[in-house]
Amino acid sequence: MAKGLWGFLWTMLLLFCAIQELGSWAMHMAVEGPGLRESGDPALLAGGRVKRGWVWNQFFVVEEYTGTEPLYVGKIHSDSDEGDGSIKYTISGEGAGTIFLIDEITGDIHATERLDREQKTFYTLRAQARDRQTDQLLEPESEFIIKVQDINDSEPRFLEGPYIGSVAELSPVGTSVMQVMASDADDPTYGSSARVVYSVLEGEQHFTVDSKTGVIRTAVADLDRETQDRYEVVIRATDMAGQLGGLSGSTTVTIVVTDVNDNPPRFPQKMYQFSIVETAPVGTAIGRVKAEDSDVGENTDMTYQVKDEEGVEMFKVTTDSNTQEAVITVQKPLDYESKKVHTVVVEALNKFVDPRFVDLGTFRDQTIVRVSVLDVDEPPEFRPPSNLMEVQEDAHVGSVVGVVTALDPDTANHPVRYAIDRSTDTERIFDIDAKTGAIVTGKVLDRETAGWHNITVLAMEADNHSQVSRASLRIRILDVNDNPPELATPYEAAVCEDAKPGQLIQTISVVDRDEPQSGHRFYFTLAPEASNNHHFSLLDIQDNTAAVHTQRVGFNRQEQDVYLLPILVVDSGPPALSSTGTLTIRVCGCDSNGAIQSCNSTAYVVSATLSPGALIALLVCVLILVVLVLLILTLKRHHKSHLTSEDDEDMRDNVIKYNDEGGGEQDTEAYDMSALRSLYDFSEIKAGDGGGGPGEGGPGRNPASELHALPQWVQSPDLDFSVFRDYICRKVEQADEDLSVPPYDSFQTYAFEGSDSPVPSLSSINTWSSGSEQDFSYLGGWGPRFRQLAALYAGRRGGEDSEES
Repeated sequence: MAKGLWGFLWTMLLLFCAIQELGSWAMHMAVEGPGLRESGDPALLAGGRVKRGWVWNQFFVVEEYTGTEPLYVGKIHSDSDEGDGSIKYTISGEGAGTIFLIDEITGDIHATERLDREQKTFYTLRAQARDRQTDQLLEPESEFIIKVQDINDSEPRFLEGPYIGSVAELSPVGTSVMQVMASDADDPTYGSSARVVYSVLEGEQHFTVDSKTGVIRTAVADLDRETQDRYEVVIRATDMAGQLGGLSGSTTVTIVVTDVNDNPPRFPQKMYQFSIVETAPVGTAIGRVKAEDSDVGENTDMTYQVKDEEGVEMFKVTTDSNTQEAVITVQKPLDYESKKVHTVVVEALNKFVDPRFVDLGTFRDQTIVRVSVLDVDEPPEFRPPSNLMEVQEDAHVGSVVGVVTALDPDTANHPVRYAIDRSTDTERIFDIDAKTGAIVTGKVLDRETAGWHNITVLAMEADNHSQVSRASLRIRILDVNDNPPELATPYEAAVCEDAKPGQLIQTISVVDRDEPQSGHRFYFTLAPEASNNHHFSLLDIQDNTAAVHTQRVGFNRQEQDVYLLPILVVDSGPPALSSTGTLTIRVCGCDSNGAIQSCNSTAYVVSATLSPGALIALLVCVLILVVLVLLILTLKRHHKSHLTSEDDEDMRDNVIKYNDEGGGEQDTEAYDMSALRSLYDFSEIKAGDGGGGPGEGGPGRNPASELHALPQWVQSPDLDFSVFRDYICRKVEQADEDLSVPPYDSFQTYAFEGSDSPVPSLSSINTWSSGSEQDFSYLGGWGPRFRQLAALYAGRRGGEDSEES
């Protein structure tokens, strides 16, 4: 059936092309005559020949030809061809000799390969007519085109896929979702092969597509994202304008239904239960509740609030922006004894409400939260919480300042005991009765020393001292008039010798450490002992000050240069207290302007600056004093060093130093061992000191005699150590007197060799025997390491024995 249909289609197509070709040839003949004529060769024209040209029709070839024989394309012909075969036709250009073949005699062109218009729409070739004998061109080379005739062999394709679109839920019918476009590779200018129409294969219940534009639109108005949030719609594109035999292609379009705020929040439960201890501080979180919302994104953002008055006062609700939960916290302290259960109404509402869906209902919901308060053992509470007390500063020790009261808020109502935090009352100025809470004075109070006292009172359960409450208490010491007024400063005044009566000398003011509530009021008068005073007068100015004036004409420094004026000051009480202060008045000499020049006892006014000459003289004196002090110190140091150099005997001459290290026991060349041996030959040394013997200074002189020039210590039973004792004592006294020398004294003991030593001490410092009394034979038993030392002492011992014999 399909094979017959394709054969029918090919027949109709070929017939259509033949009719089109005949129509074109007829039109060509009507316009141009019997053929198209190209201008001939100029040489031929010059010979007087008639102008000739090419004759052919327009060429078309149908694409996708599937026949077994070459497809006839057309015929080229020259009007000079008389049909005797003397003209040879050839072609060149695109596909010449491969795709297109020409009959050299007739000029017929055939296509030998299957062509595809979608790959190449036309071919450009050139035609030649030559003399078969001479191979000369009979006509100029001419270019012609073979067009590939289109057939509907390409289906529409959706090149921009995959397609994903979106539409809001509850959108009205006909809402545009997106547009799809298909392209057809066939020739859009030839027939309807490239004319595409669109249709919906799957999903037509919810969406439609415009057949011409490919715009997809909603087909229903009740799209609900919460029910189905995406749809897969298959769109088909068909060419040939959808007619029978057209080719088609399809694509799948994913349409996502976006959310709108069309669902109100809903609490999963209508009641929630929470519990919290009554001692929970303000701000403690009690629990969390959450309203569910089927929407997504910002449409689920909610705010929570407390609706009832009791809940608003006691609790606070905040929204966790991350989880959209309501966090319920304590806003005021809880009290189990006052109320054991609280009921809170919490409301949730959407933050963003879409006015288009208000008619769907209220977008809020409520739930009840029951909060149970748990009882705990609480510390006592102070009632009333007053923290101010007052007491007179003259109150006796043990006087009651006030009473604090604390009660156990628990139902058990345990008895309460009181105490004072002594870190706030280190001087123990106040005490408190442990049972009644009465605060009494523990010491004498003085407002002028401390006008306020801040103490902390402790209240605790009698049988559980860990339950403690603290209350800060401020005690104000009230003032009583217990300090007399005093002159503000020890006043001193000066009066000129030529002063006139009534001249102001000094203004007097006083101070009082008391602070009466009505303010200070002081009264001034001369003391009774100054009642016979005729030199000065005192005037009370009535503003807590008084003025002293002269009462006579002129004063004489020679007769009296100082006057002492006693002044009595009295406060307003009660009780009224008084004190007497003395004003010292000096008689001074003044110039004509009244400026004081000098007084007898001391100059009253001193110039504030010195002349340059006086300043230089002062500096010279200071410099001389510094030089004298340095000279004295230098002489003293020089004298001290001189005394030290005379008294100091350098004992270092008795010390022999060898700043080299030997090569061990086997090294007998680096050091003369006879020098060690000679230290014990005291008899030979003493003999040498006596004047020498035979051979003195000769080559046979023994080693002992060569060491006479070295200072050596010779052990002798009758040696006098007083020289050393005196020297050491003198050095000790000098060190004790010199305070600048640190205590560098050092004491070392050499008599003890250690508990692990298998041999006795080798030191001769602690022995008083002579060298001849010691026996060193035991050195031979110490092993090969001490062989040389044993031989040395054994040789010395043998020499002593021979001398004794």
